[in-house]
Amino acid sequence: MNLGAVLPPARSLSARVTGFLMLTLAIGLLAIGATLYLSWQLEGGAAAINAAGSLRKQTYQLGLSMQEYVATRDPALKARILDERDTFTATLDLLQHGDPARPLYLPQDAEVRQVFARIRQHYDASIARWANDVLQGRRLPGWTDLRADSDRFVGEVNALVTLVEEYNARRTFWLRLSQLMLIAMAVAGCTAQIYLMFLLIFRPLERLQDGMQRMASRDLSVRLPVETRDEFGALAEGFNHMADRLAESYGTLEARVAEKTAALNEQNRELSLLYGSTVWLNENHPAQELCRGFIERLREWFGADAGSVRVLDPAQQNANLMVADHLPEVLLDAPHCRQIEDCLCGAVVQQNSAVIHDFRKGVPHGFPRDCEKQGFDQVTAFPVRARQAQAGLMQTGYFSLYFREPHPFSARELQLLDSLGNHLGNALENLRLAASERELAVTQERNLLAQGLHDSIAQGLSFLNLQVQMLEDCLARDNLDEARDIVPLLHAGVQESYDDVRDLLLNFRSRLGEGDLNTALEATVAKFRRQTGMKVSFTSSGHGVPLPPDEQIQILFILQEALSNVRKHALGADQVTVSYVEGPDLQLTVHDNGPGFDAALLAERAERHVGLRIMQERAARVGATLTIESAAGVCLRLVLPESQRHKPSRNEHV
Repeated sequence: MNLGAVLPPARSLSARVTGFLMLTLAIGLLAIGATLYLSWQLEGGAAAINAAGSLRKQTYQLGLSMQEYVATRDPALKARILDERDTFTATLDLLQHGDPARPLYLPQDAEVRQVFARIRQHYDASIARWANDVLQGRRLPGWTDLRADSDRFVGEVNALVTLVEEYNARRTFWLRLSQLMLIAMAVAGCTAQIYLMFLLIFRPLERLQDGMQRMASRDLSVRLPVETRDEFGALAEGFNHMADRLAESYGTLEARVAEKTAALNEQNRELSLLYGSTVWLNENHPAQELCRGFIERLREWFGADAGSVRVLDPAQQNANLMVADHLPEVLLDAPHCRQIEDCLCGAVVQQNSAVIHDFRKGVPHGFPRDCEKQGFDQVTAFPVRARQAQAGLMQTGYFSLYFREPHPFSARELQLLDSLGNHLGNALENLRLAASERELAVTQERNLLAQGLHDSIAQGLSFLNLQVQMLEDCLARDNLDEARDIVPLLHAGVQESYDDVRDLLLNFRSRLGEGDLNTALEATVAKFRRQTGMKVSFTSSGHGVPLPPDEQIQILFILQEALSNVRKHALGADQVTVSYVEGPDLQLTVHDNGPGFDAALLAERAERHVGLRIMQERAARVGATLTIESAAGVCLRLVLPESQRHKPSRNEHV
């Protein structure tokens, strides 16, 4: 039904109420104005009655004054006659013209005006003439005639007063009638306003309240009648529109709840897969086991019939199979599956995005159909990327899912698989970096071991080799005395080599926890004291932030190497002082009372002195500076500034 064709044109409720109130006000003001006008007329008529009534007194008083003046000729009476005549004339003028200020006026009635005209004419022709004749000394008519004329004049005045009183009586009737009309209008206006408020406001509000209560009780069929085009009509239309929407919402609520529930369940499943796969990839597993667990999870989650993970070999443009899950054997060793350009899945390398092949829709010309021959209708491949420091995300391989029944991938699933491929790539890259880091650590340890062997055992073995040759020469010459002198040297060389090997084993077996450096330094000094019998003092002070274990072990190695150098090179030294200060700047000082060394000779032999070079390299690893001075012995000082402490980028595996 077209409500616009039935309802009147839109009109504001406020305009209608305001219009009705203004109309009521106008009618009330009009009635009040009429009442005021009638009251004003009654007041003016009453004043006119008083003024007209005074004419009767003035008529007889003027006649009496004229009689006395004729008899006595008193000048005072003449002046009184003039005043009385002027007062008489002024009263007549007042009645003729009126005085709105008092108010005073004769009613605008034809009969009243006619009678007043006769009174004015009678006065001018008779009363005023007699007064003039008396004042001018003329002979007057008889007093009987004057009295009779005055009585006629007074009778005319009485007739005028009677007419004015009758006119006022009629106006009083109209005044009372207008007051009754005002009362009736007040009652009618109040009733009309109450009815209007009920019709325009209260009844629509009751309907709206009833509709809201019914809707609150889930009666969604409630609708409000739209009877007007005002604010309540618009409100009723809005209520009906809201009811329609609510009814529609409640009607589809169950379906929408089910849809949202299914979407949430799907999201939870995706999060579960993402979380489970991420946890698995972050655990410590070999690469093949890591990939196997990853592809098994994906195959089960997506309902795939087989899966595989391949790693790229950029040098040969091949994709080497890492793991396969339920993949037919013919596809495991197929040559074209290893060649990126010959395999359908290899397109993921060029596109760097997911590739989905549906064999029912055909495949690009020139590619083998081994996957289709094995009963698969759909093959999908997704890139495996690793985040590298300089290149960002770099594709390192891809994983594939094989379906015997095509699986339609949603945008969310494609995004999920792309994210999982990045996680797998990062996990494989972390394994590679960890292996490289371990290999680097082993290489560094081997270098340190080689340096230690070269600096200590190699030199000792060279000395022993030379002494053995000399011993053989002595025995060949039967020089037993010289041979007896060589044997103690051989014994001392072997013992020194044994001590060097033991020191090296001790160095490479040393492991520290965080905060154990002070104890380890003190234990190293005590052991050196027992082995050499020297007087060795150790002092420790300060309480700085503990160093990481890998930095602590470097400082311990430096102390061990320094003490080893004292044992081997500080000939004649019998006292060693070790000082360790752990404050904002870490300091380690080793001082012996040996003969010292030639600084120029040490600088010349520094490149060939492996022990010194090893200590310098260890100091550089922790960001410290190492200085060696010869003053009343040898003083080795290691300083690690506060600004260089705890820098992860500087630390290396030992």
